[in-house]
Amino acid sequence: MSELRALVVIPTYNEAENLRPLILKVLALPSAVDVLVVDDASPDGTAAIARELGRESGGRVHLLLRSEKLGLGTAYLAGFGWGLLRGYEALVQMDADFSHDPERVPALLAALDRADLAIGSRYVRGGGTRNWGILRKILSRGGSLYSRLLLGLPVNDATGGFKAWRATTLDRLGLDFVQSNGYCFQVEMTFRAFQRGARIREVPIVFVDRRVGLSKMSRSVFLEAVWRVPLLAFGACARITSQDKER
Repeated sequence: MSELRALVVIPTYNEAENLRPLILKVLALPSAVDVLVVDDASPDGTAAIARELGRESGGRVHLLLRSEKLGLGTAYLAGFGWGLLRGYEALVQMDADFSHDPERVPALLAALDRADLAIGSRYVRGGGTRNWGILRKILSRGGSLYSRLLLGLPVNDATGGFKAWRATTLDRLGLDFVQSNGYCFQVEMTFRAFQRGARIREVPIVFVDRRVGLSKMSRSVFLEAVWRVPLLAFGACARITSQDKER
């Protein structure tokens, strides 16, 4: 198992019902990790719970409080920046609603022994989804296939959001230039890693639809992915053409 010093980054907005039990499970893992909650000014008291857990955990739980709801992608980028500045060697991203099983964190970190990015994959042997309707399954599978075909990504779960990164890999991605903020953020980050030659491994997970609270998925978030993925592909082609001309 990887011995990298690791930080789990958890973006939150109105996750008061989920946060305490989720973080307690993360802190109980056999591989010791710290936790950073990136909260977008939740009106339900999520930040207060994070502060309380920070005191109870002896400083293993941290809070990055933002002034307003700014979106998933920017929350992760802020969390990555926070962790990189503090010398963490691995950064894990996961949802706050138990859709991502905390018990799979050690497997993702272990995969970094031979990879730069480990993706918790629903679409490899041993992976899957639970409590999803047929439309949700079609959108997820279709979105992943759409991204893979347009971008040439060598992964089965291109839209997966349960990931572990080597800090050195994140450093090379040009985080200041990431443009996606919603559903497409996961695709863009994996694509940027692939473009830079990162070693990518998929680790099977079972994704369980949230038990409490409201989903953050919206029509606008989905539509962002529809139009931004072709832009990512076009930008990559333009860069390759430019490099060929320079040669």
